[in-house]
Amino acid sequence: MANTYHQVYIQIVFAVKYREAVITSEWKSILFGVIGNLINESGCKTIIVNGVEDHVHCFLGLKPTVSISELMKTVKAKSSKYINDHHLTKSRFEWQEGYGAFSYGHSQINVVYNYIANQEEHHKKQTFKEEYLAFLDKFEVPFDERYIFEDLI
Repeated sequence: MANTYHQVYIQIVFAVKYREAVITSEWKSILFGVIGNLINESGCKTIIVNGVEDHVHCFLGLKPTVSISELMKTVKAKSSKYINDHHLTKSRFEWQEGYGAFSYGHSQINVVYNYIANQEEHHKKQTFKEEYLAFLDKFEVPFDERYIFEDLI
């Protein structure tokens, strides 16, 4: 639409089912490339995708006509299919249900980018669960801790 302008920056965080540490250094850059391409195919703009063995951070420019929930449904389904089709894990791969989505202003792009780029270093000091709960607190997202993570029975 003419005369329609937007800047919507979103960080999305999601975990491997049961937070299992199965994303290996041998193929994680390929996975992050696949996820970035899926985001771009939706009409959104990937800024950075990175993570560690048990979770992924995506930072993107959101196209206003794209629903975050539909984007994540597609990204998670197609990336898990890629992992399974290429037999990258010993057993069937799945993402945990749900995700966190957090918005940022243009002035915060470099800080968020650097934070995501340094995930390996960051997680030497903080677990994913601690990080995720800190995001929820920082953004004042109400939650019930009983439903944050699905654990192995």
